[in-house]
Amino acid sequence: METFGNTFLGRGWAFPPEFSLSGEVKMLSNEEDIQNSLTVLLSTRVGERIMQPTFGCNLDILLYEPITLTLKTQIRELIFTAIHDFEPRIKPLTITLTGKEEEGTIEISIDYEVKATNSRFNLVYPFYLIEGQVGV
Repeated sequence: METFGNTFLGRGWAFPPEFSLSGEVKMLSNEEDIQNSLTVLLSTRVGERIMQPTFGCNLDILLYEPITLTLKTQIRELIFTAIHDFEPRIKPLTITLTGKEEEGTIEISIDYEVKATNSRFNLVYPFYLIEGQVGV
């Protein structure tokens, strides 16, 4: 079995769940767990989780919207609120949105600081405004 040493920032299952041949679940810890948790948070619709009905970010309500300043403001607000409510290990510093209207995508770049260590990290999350655009 793997040992993770100091996991004071948290430890959890990888998502999507992965299993070894011996049946052990792949686990993530520390900064890697935070990155994975942010990705799960951004891709979860509020109400999707039965035991945590308020968990999520609801970015999907913005599908098919034209890329405007208003849309970008809505996205930033949804993300800041979701991080504040569900990821207490970090403090978001900046959220940068780069829209590619012809491709129907917005690249979301979140710069954040891990509160316990004052370390800074970045997560880039592609948001597809038109369903079925993944990998196009």
